[in-house]
Amino acid sequence: MRRQHEPEPCPDTSLLISYLTLRKTVGILGILLPFLASLGACLIFHIPLQPTISAYYYTGTGAVFVGTLWTIGFFLFAYKGYDRDDIPGRLAWAFALAVTLFPPAPNCGSCSYNHTAAELHWIVAALLFLTLSYFSLCLFTKTDPSKAPTRQKLQRNRIYKACGYIMLGCLILVPVTFIPGIAAIVGTHHPVFWLEAATVEAFGVSWLIKGEFILQDQPE
Repeated sequence: MRRQHEPEPCPDTSLLISYLTLRKTVGILGILLPFLASLGACLIFHIPLQPTISAYYYTGTGAVFVGTLWTIGFFLFAYKGYDRDDIPGRLAWAFALAVTLFPPAPNCGSCSYNHTAAELHWIVAALLFLTLSYFSLCLFTKTDPSKAPTRQKLQRNRIYKACGYIMLGCLILVPVTFIPGIAAIVGTHHPVFWLEAATVEAFGVSWLIKGEFILQDQPE
């Protein structure tokens, strides 16, 4: 029996809190992915830093890599925003799953692998990063046309755009690292891993902000 003065729960508020929590969870997962994969492999399995984040697919933290991408992917599948924003969410879900279903080439010269799957891995990974940057640059920056954007909204938009441009910039720089002259200089420092890590960090920050971790609108 409900107590006499206990307030009735507000369904809309409960749904809002859950949705914001899911957004923050996705952001946290994105931020933690490079660290969980690399540090976990190093500290637990004594595996050195890998050339790419995807290369951890073949290590003891491969389940972390796959599980995190699937978790993020299914949330994006269910994401609803303005207008037809569910379309990029469905695309991001498909690309995230495809990244794990088409694994990269293993980091060993004598290993046999499916060359087609390895090539598809790079393609769907690039499409995933492009879709995630679209979220930050085009979807998160939308504002209700019937209302003037708040100061916090304008600040959030600047962060969204910065995150989106970081993702695009890193994506452009990845093939640059394979240019022979540049590869000879930076190749031993695993530049693709760091560029991928920066992309994932920017994605995570963008979703944390979207989940109102900071800079939430102040009540009128």
